[in-house]
Amino acid sequence: MLTLDLLRHGETELGGGFRGSLDDQLTPTGWQQMRQATARPEHWDAIVSSPLRRCADFAFELAEQCHLPLMLQDGLRELHFGDWEGRHASELMQEHAEDLGRFWAAPYEFTPPGGEPMLAFEERVLNTVNELYQHRAGEHLLLVTHGGVMRLLTARARRLERDQLLQVEVGHGQRLRLQLDARGEFHECHC
Repeated sequence: MLTLDLLRHGETELGGGFRGSLDDQLTPTGWQQMRQATARPEHWDAIVSSPLRRCADFAFELAEQCHLPLMLQDGLRELHFGDWEGRHASELMQEHAEDLGRFWAAPYEFTPPGGEPMLAFEERVLNTVNELYQHRAGEHLLLVTHGGVMRLLTARARRLERDQLLQVEVGHGQRLRLQLDARGEFHECHC
């Protein structure tokens, strides 16, 4: 079994919307959200983070404070939203309401223009987590990552249909615990 504490980055300087691959920094509120979420550190064996600054900057600080090894994993980046990067849903509703609706209703069937297909995103994230399992089974890791990654893994743990992925709510600075077993199945822990 591999225990994963998932932590979503806090509020970012450029605000909400589809951040995707944009590399913006945390606001003071964002730093506070993440510090609050980790105020009582667990007995983590290591910290694994997306390389994007909104995750990695905090992960570096926490790893130093807790004297833990830190690994940056490109596979834990957020979904790339293509032409929608940096735009808010309210803005897209005015210009591309039909496409946005298709994405929300069936994210595996509709990819934002120039974006990463959800199937490719899923494969990238699951490959990364499976590699962690192969090298670190039996350990307890903190993954500092993004809303999309957390929705994907949590939806799998809850055995949701693919089209229900975007119904999983994940707030800034939210922390969830999952376990991955030898069969490759995720389980949500309410501890």
